[in-house]
Order: sequence, then structure tokens, then C-alpha cells
Amino acid sequence: MDERDPAMELVHLLRAVTVEFDLLGAEFAARHGLHPTDVRALIHLLDAARSGTRATPGWLGEQLRLNSAGTTALVDRLERLELVRRSRDTVDRRRVLLEVEEKATRLGWAFFGPVIDEVVAASDDFDAGELATVRRFLTSVLESTRATRTP
Repeated sequence: MDERDPAMELVHLLRAVTVEFDLLGAEFAARHGLHPTDVRALIHLLDAARSGTRATPGWLGEQLRLNSAGTTALVDRLERLELVRRSRDTVDRRRVLLEVEEKATRLGWAFFGPVIDEVVAASDDFDAGELATVRRFLTSVLESTRATRTP
């Protein structure tokens, strides 16, 4: 495939953005004594809260592709750092739910807030139709990427 093809240019730009976000995540993890998987766990838990998903340790393990022992160690570590808390599900008391603590949210905004502000400001240069196109494209890329991963 021709490297100058507009579609390939998008692939390379997406890869570059992914690398930059990965580097930011690694810097955040290092600064706060976290493992990169800890950061991914926090992101999954924040996304779950935003979407109304009741996050359990089992659910988190599936998202991260960790076994039960690995998930327990991860949650124990995040709980010790006061970034996540376990609570009993009020509907099913046998179930444990995971929630991100305010401390984690504060740390995240303090570190990632400036880049989020820059991304939001960059979106101001696009009209509603352009943003809808970008959203549709990124959603399609996300779905196709997820579909190619081995379960």
C-alpha cells in the first residue's frame, strides 16, 4: 500500500496519537508509583462510571484480560493507594463493586487536564458536521480494532 495514501496517513496519525497518549499514561504511572495496567484499570473504571456500568472485579479483569489472582492483586494495590474502593452491591450483597476514589480523579485531572483542555480547544475549530464525521470515524476505528483482538 502506498504510504502517501490518505487512509495510510490517517493510520500513521492515529498511531502517533496512540503513542503520545501511551507516553503520557506511562509518565503519569511513574509519577504516582503505578503500573501502566493500574492506569488502564482506572480508565476502565472511570468509563464504567460514566456509562452507568456496575464495575465488579470480574468485569475489570475481563477488560484488562487479567486472571482472578491478577485482578485481586491490582485492586488490592489500588485500594491501598486510596485510588479505588470496594463496596457491596446494594442490589446483590454478594457482589463487590469497584469505584474510583476522588483522590484518583484529582490526580488524573491535575496531570491530564491540560491535554484534555487542548483537545477540547482544538475541537472548537471544527463545526458540528465535521465533529460528527470525526466521531463516526473514530468509533469505526475503535470497533474494528476491538474486533481484531483475540479474546
